[in-house]
Amino acid sequence: MSSTTPDTGGSAAPARRRAPVSLTERRKAETRMEIARAAAALFVRQGLRATRAEDIAQAAGIAPRTFYRYFATKEEAVAPLYAAGAERWAEAVRDAPAELAPPQALEHAVRHTLTPGAGVSAASWEWVRTLIRLAQESPALRKVWAEVCHRAEETLADVLAARATLPARTAAPTATVAQDAAAPTATVAQDVTAAPTAAAEVPAGVREDNVAGALAASPAVRFAAAVAGAAVRVAVERWAVGERPPEGPHGPVDLALRNLRSLHGFSWDEVTAQRG
Repeated sequence: MSSTTPDTGGSAAPARRRAPVSLTERRKAETRMEIARAAAALFVRQGLRATRAEDIAQAAGIAPRTFYRYFATKEEAVAPLYAAGAERWAEAVRDAPAELAPPQALEHAVRHTLTPGAGVSAASWEWVRTLIRLAQESPALRKVWAEVCHRAEETLADVLAARATLPARTAAPTATVAQDAAAPTATVAQDVTAAPTAAAEVPAGVREDNVAGALAASPAVRFAAAVAGAAVRVAVERWAVGERPPEGPHGPVDLALRNLRSLHGFSWDEVTAQRG
C-alpha cells in the first residue's frame, strides 16, 4: 500500500464462485477501483464537499465523461472500496473449514479479514475510519454505504446457504472455542446442536441441485445473514466514531465478535435440515 491510497487487500474476490470474467470486465473492475481510490484519497485529504467529480477524474487520470460512465455521482465512486471488505468477509466465510459450524465460520472470517495486517493493513483502517465517518455526515454517502451493506447481506445469504448444503460436519463443536490471539477478549461459545423447531421454507418443485439457491431465499437464512451483516457493520461503525486503534480490545475484531454472539442461539438445524 502506498501512503496516499487505501489498501484494499488486493483485488476484492467475489463471494460466489463465478466463471472466469473476460479481460474487458477485469479492466473495467480495475478502473472502477482506481477511481474509488482516487475519490477516497481526495475525500480524506480535502473533504467530501470540496471534492468534485472532475477532481476525482483528474486524480484517476481519466476524462470526466469516463468517470460518469462508471459512476453517476462523486459519492458513488467509493462504493467499490466499501464493498471490498464485505466481499472479502463473505469469501472468508465461504472458504472457512467445512467442519466449522456457521457461527464459527462467521467468527473465523472476522478474524481473517478484520485483523489489521490480515485483511486490511493497520494504516488502511484509518482510511476506513474516515470513510465511515463521512458516510455518517453525508446523506448521499450514507445511501451508498447502506446499499453496499444490503447487497453484502444478499451475498452472505448465498454463502451461508451454500455452507448449509455441505456434507455433515465430522464433529460439531459444542464447547467454548479457544480465544484467537488477534481478539484476546472475545470468548467464542458454540451451541449448534439444538433440535430444529421448524424447517426452513423451500419452494416446492425446486431441483436438488438448486437447494442452496432456495435456502438463500428462505426467511431463516436471510434473517441470519442480515443479523450477521449488521453485527459486523455496527462494530465497524462503532469503532470508527471513536479514536481507539484498530488492534486489540474495542477494535473492529473484538467488537464484531461480541456482536456475533447474538447468533449463538440461532437454530442452524432449521437450515441444515434442508440439505437433502
